[in-house]
Amino acid sequence: MDLIHFQGLMRETYGSRDRNRGTAASVAWLVEELGELAQAVRKGTPADQLHELGDVLAWLASIADQLGLSLAEAAQRYANGCPHCGVTPCECP
Repeated sequence: MDLIHFQGLMRETYGSRDRNRGTAASVAWLVEELGELAQAVRKGTPADQLHELGDVLAWLASIADQLGLSLAEAAQRYANGCPHCGVTPCECP
């Protein structure tokens, strides 16, 4: 699934609820999910890690949508490699 479709799906599924919750609260949920991802990376199974990656991605899509921004467009920053040195792999000092 591409990012544009995923962001649209998250908007249709949770958009109204997330907008009512507000961006600040959604960022707090994202931080909580990042903590769960960190724990899954340290102590979880690959299935746990995949689950938490999905949750983090869903909250990022929700926040992007609440801000009126495109997650796919944000990813374009890295389309040509490192946004600082422009090389893949990164050669920044």
